Amino acid sequence: MRTLAEINEKIQRGSAIVQTAEEVKAQVAEIGVAATAKLVDVVTTGTFEPMESSGAVLNLGQTDPPIKIRQCWVDGVPAYAGFGAVDLYLGASQVVEYPGGSEPLDHDDRESPDARQRQRGGGHVIEDLIAGRSVTLRAVGQVTDCYPRSSFETSITRDTINQFYLFNPRNLYQNFIVGVNGGDRPLFTYLGALQPQLGNAVFSNPGAISPLLNDPDLQLIGIGSRIFLGGGIGYVAWEGTQHFPLQKRLPNRTPIGPASTLALIGDAKQMDARWVRGCYFRGYGASLMLGVGIPLPVLSEEVIAHCAVQDQDLVAPIVDFSIPRRVRPTFGLVNYAQLKSGKLTIDGKVVRVAPLASLYLSRQVAIELKRWIEAGTFTLTEAVAAIPNDRAFIPQDMRGM
Repeated sequence: MRTLAEINEKIQRGSAIVQTAEEVKAQVAEIGVAATAKLVDVVTTGTFEPMESSGAVLNLGQTDPPIKIRQCWVDGVPAYAGFGAVDLYLGASQVVEYPGGSEPLDHDDRESPDARQRQRGGGHVIEDLIAGRSVTLRAVGQVTDCYPRSSFETSITRDTINQFYLFNPRNLYQNFIVGVNGGDRPLFTYLGALQPQLGNAVFSNPGAISPLLNDPDLQLIGIGSRIFLGGGIGYVAWEGTQHFPLQKRLPNRTPIGPASTLALIGDAKQMDARWVRGCYFRGYGASLMLGVGIPLPVLSEEVIAHCAVQDQDLVAPIVDFSIPRRVRPTFGLVNYAQLKSGKLTIDGKVVRVAPLASLYLSRQVAIELKRWIEAGTFTLTEAVAAIPNDRAFIPQDMRGM
């Protein structure tokens, strides 16, 4: 129907028709798939949700005399230093070290004077750097003939270091789970607090506006695709860890649980702290809330047919976290329209439901990306390679233990 080159030409002329995923769904309901496909050039999608498998690469620049860093703490959060001399990787879920260890803050100790500091993690430090704030850095070096310095302390900002970019091994889960707790005590998880006896339910994915649910077989998204990442421009770098495209799927090709994932990369110096927020889950640990948006070029009617998917057409499994196993029992599948209603019924009991993703900010990501494209400041890229569609999920073999 149209090519990517033709779409980019229209973007540069300022004549491209861009709609968010929500706008497209409403358009399809009004005039149908074929008419919408003729009208729309680009569909923008978005999410703002926790993505703890994220982190930042930092290059500090060399000291005088030079140092080969082997241990490093950025605002008290350990950074990995097993690369070149002053290259670091700061993981979003790494927690600050404090006297007595670096385990997640105990539930009963959350009101202590140093509670706020103890709840800081790599995600908070990344947010501070993106916001232009200064953070402290302490490093210990391995002394060699070419790197004679043994340690140093300083303060850094995003403008006083060389490279500062996000490289995230696993972002944008294509669907996820709904967490509940059928046990008799509260559980503190990566989905937040789950109350006993099915006291609440939490879901993470924003549903029908989520990027990968609008391109279920990743026909439009591949390695090299340009995206909105944290308020700046990023790219799809590779398949994400735990990428599982062979997950069971509905006839509309959307998966019934966690499926594909993407590894993402982008210049953090160009990002906006509005879209990159450190967070802490009580009793679990640190994480990172991240805004990601992906534009989908309308190359055929099939693109619009996939983007027409509604929340009632998408399902997720209700998983009981009270069973401490990798494979937990489920209470069946529930659709996202039910989840977003704020309540669902499990075994005859009405259960309150809340999203972990910000549905408002997920919409705002798609709207902001739409503005960029309409302004001609963001064009689309051809993928240089496809994301593999044949990956199975391989669990750890524990037989040797």
